[in-house]
Amino acid sequence: MKRTRILLGAGLTSLALVAAGCSGGDADGPVELTFWHGYTEADGDVLEGIVEDFNASQDDVTITTELKTWASIDDTLLTALSAGEGPDLVAMPAERLPVYAARGAFAELDDFYADEASNTANLVPGAVDMIEVEGAKYGVPTGFVPLAVYYNTALFDAAGVTAFPETWDDWVATAERLTEDQDGDGTPEQYGVVLPDHATVANGLWPSLLYGNGGDLVQDGKAVIDSPENAETLQYWVDAINDRQISPTGVDGIGADELFSAGKAAMTVGGPWMASIADENGIDYAIAPLPAGPQDQAASAIGVSMAVTVDADDDARAAAEDFLAFFLDDDNAAAWSLGSGWPPLRTDVPADAVASNPVVASLTEIAPMGRPLLPGVVNSVDVLSAVDELTQRAVAGEDVATLLADAQDKIQKALDE
Repeated sequence: MKRTRILLGAGLTSLALVAAGCSGGDADGPVELTFWHGYTEADGDVLEGIVEDFNASQDDVTITTELKTWASIDDTLLTALSAGEGPDLVAMPAERLPVYAARGAFAELDDFYADEASNTANLVPGAVDMIEVEGAKYGVPTGFVPLAVYYNTALFDAAGVTAFPETWDDWVATAERLTEDQDGDGTPEQYGVVLPDHATVANGLWPSLLYGNGGDLVQDGKAVIDSPENAETLQYWVDAINDRQISPTGVDGIGADELFSAGKAAMTVGGPWMASIADENGIDYAIAPLPAGPQDQAASAIGVSMAVTVDADDDARAAAEDFLAFFLDDDNAAAWSLGSGWPPLRTDVPADAVASNPVVASLTEIAPMGRPLLPGVVNSVDVLSAVDELTQRAVAGEDVATLLADAQDKIQKALDE
């Protein structure tokens, strides 16, 4: 029986952990682990298959998975751990990992990474960055993919556009060429691109644009959003959206998906699931990297990670680490990529190992430009809320300089909490 307890400080702002007893199994049986995850589509089937293969590969460990929504994991994990009823392994969006690591809910994995048998030596560097908090590693990535542009090839052909744009200026010009206001009422029936101004996919669209002009949100624990580079970027895209009408306003990430799937936007920025959305709606599509900004070509990466919780005692932790190494081995690294539709997590997976999936092949080419979003930032939710407010109000026509100064204060306050 598990006896792990989490002692809660005021308002869950801190956690002190006391672990004793054992995790699952008995002295004569296998170590039994519980694994929470939120993979519900084809990626979930592949993950379940890897778990089944691991269970069948040896007699010392048995993993039982529990499928939950990502929101449910976020809402219930601390409560379950405090009652000694939490999982031994858990997967979650990578930007949430620092929250739990800082509260003492996850085990450090530095020793695991130092072991050659862990299969971590060739992980994508950015994917490793996203599971580090104050210099320690607290998870193993299960996904790391930069945002990319998904575009409707039929609409490109109809407009006579033969090449995908490579720079911001070309991107805006192409989007303007693809925008159609057939009745002249000032509201296009077809937009060249849909750039949501809040609640964007994985909260990464606007950070990606800021990166392209040499800007950022946070550096070395300090807010840096109020910069000349970011002011220039915001004004550039506000003007492109409002003056050239290349994108609708007041749209969030879900709305952007809907416009693209309805054939009312020629381009959108998204993740691997956009391939399925396009297929389901009969849209011929291709994938391209975000065009380069004046200073850089980079994109915020969507990340998911697995962590070992403090409900795992020494035996359970060792068993969990065995599974993590199994998940990252040569065969499973390729199988997971092909099945999930995400690029390989290991840089040494050969291109021909994933060539059978054209989406994975395309995203693998783009992968090097990926940047983790707010790695190690514990209060990332409040930081991203400030960015959301900034971008939505900027596109609505408010003064960019004033908005940046306000966002700077809010983000720094979130970092200081």
